[in-house]
Amino acid sequence: MKEQPSYKTPFEVSLEAGKSYYWCACGKSANQPFCDSSHKGSSFVPLKFTAKATESVKLCGCKKTANPPYCDGSHKKL
Repeated sequence: MKEQPSYKTPFEVSLEAGKSYYWCACGKSANQPFCDSSHKGSSFVPLKFTAKATESVKLCGCKKTANPPYCDGSHKKL
């Protein structure tokens, strides 16, 4: 089985107000930080969220945030 890369930094992405996104919760997506359905067959499910504003944000890459999908700095403790 191919080992997945470790993402220990956030992903800075531009979001569009009112648009829905699916944040990858499993870490297997090749389209990080967004879901590409690589979780199929596992207990993981992506987190659907809707952008409240058109803005640039940092989405969690380490999957340890207490505020998914947004980075809360948890990667600094890994």
